[in-house]
Amino acid sequence: MDEKAPHHARSPGMKLLFVGLVSAVLIVPLLLVYALVYDRQDQSETAQASINAGWGGPQVLAGPIVVVPFKTTQTQNETVDGKQVSRVVEVEKLLYISPLTNTVSTRIEPQERRKSIYRSVLFTAKTEGKAAFALPEDLERFGVTPDKLLWDRAEVRIGALDARGLTTGGTIVANGKPLEVQPGKGPAASGGQGFFAFLGWDGSGRLNIDYAFGLRGSRTISLVPRGGSTVWNVSSPWPSPSFDGAFLPEKPSVTYKGFKAEYTIDKLALGQPPVSMEDYGPPQGGSAYGYNGRVSTTIAIPDGTTEAVAGPSRAVSVSLIETVDLYSKVDRSVKYGFLFIGFTFLAFFLFDIVAGARVAAVEYLLTGAGLVLFFVLLLAFAEVIGFTAAYLVASAAVIGLLTAYSAAVLKSWKRARFIGALLVGLYALLFVLLNLEAWSLMIGSVLLFVALAGVMYATRHVDWSSVGRHSPGEDDGIG
Repeated sequence: MDEKAPHHARSPGMKLLFVGLVSAVLIVPLLLVYALVYDRQDQSETAQASINAGWGGPQVLAGPIVVVPFKTTQTQNETVDGKQVSRVVEVEKLLYISPLTNTVSTRIEPQERRKSIYRSVLFTAKTEGKAAFALPEDLERFGVTPDKLLWDRAEVRIGALDARGLTTGGTIVANGKPLEVQPGKGPAASGGQGFFAFLGWDGSGRLNIDYAFGLRGSRTISLVPRGGSTVWNVSSPWPSPSFDGAFLPEKPSVTYKGFKAEYTIDKLALGQPPVSMEDYGPPQGGSAYGYNGRVSTTIAIPDGTTEAVAGPSRAVSVSLIETVDLYSKVDRSVKYGFLFIGFTFLAFFLFDIVAGARVAAVEYLLTGAGLVLFFVLLLAFAEVIGFTAAYLVASAAVIGLLTAYSAAVLKSWKRARFIGALLVGLYALLFVLLNLEAWSLMIGSVLLFVALAGVMYATRHVDWSSVGRHSPGEDDGIG
């Protein structure tokens, strides 16, 4: 009778090397999933931009400001017949007068629009305000004399960054007299977009401006404070706002029914003079307000002229954020992918070297492929049914698949149930980490310490020089 050739078990070191190589191979599909998340996010942003294109983008409210032309003289140097000649000429400039007080109230009504599986948060906003103006008593100190002001061409300007959103018109009332509103000539802080009206004011006494307008936009609405005291009351039924910008609101109220917030900004915090010969440009951090981030020294006016622009202005903003940013959460979950693979492979490895289950390299690879597939399923379902429901579906599918496969690989349903319980714990832990972002590092590091301690305890009596060489009838003791 021919004896069967004895099986030569690999050393634990060689098995560990094979597991490490398989794990390294799985980095490639994880990186591909990572790239897939970014690609889908880019597609989502493209779809949102398409939705917003016909509605209106992020909005920046600016003004009101009073703009008055004035005449002044300046010296110009010219070259005549090879000689430098200086002459005094009369030129026309603009005086920008900021309000003494400006009280604004904005009510935001959100709505969601979809394109295919993608959605964008849009809004309509009703803004009403009262502003008061007065010429400084020491106007001469600013380089302007009252007799040089051309009051017959004075204007009051109100800005909205995306003029496409001005679909409901606007009203301006000066000292109780309605003014005829015209498009364009908004403040530089709104990119020159908005509306204006010619103003019948001679600079004497106080000018009281009442204004109102409706506005459409998407995601973010911002206000540029100007002049003396600015108070902005903003409210909406949207339950998840984000308050950003140069100033924060005082004691905002946020509930599941919506939010209310009040900004109070004093002139000393702005550091702006009451009058200036230059307007103030787009807010700092321009890309966050729908700008390209660059501040030009001039701004083009629809009549073909240009106006001088000083440094950037400051703004406060309110964003209507989605309660679940699924791409951000999927992106973060993929970063934990290697830990999933590592813990699962560790369990297989211990069954292999301690219990003699003999897990092949291909079986490690197929198990890792199932773990990577979880993130693809999570992304695909999250875009359709939401993140939480997608997480439950994807994790249940992968846990069921790998538990059944482990029963065949490890030759024991007892061992398979251990793998299933391990996966349930890992996916539950990941869900907690994704929802407790501020505590994720501490929780993760503590659990890694506990896992390491558990492995060290479980293998404390292992004779690593003889592991993997079992006698033919030896019981593994693990079932």
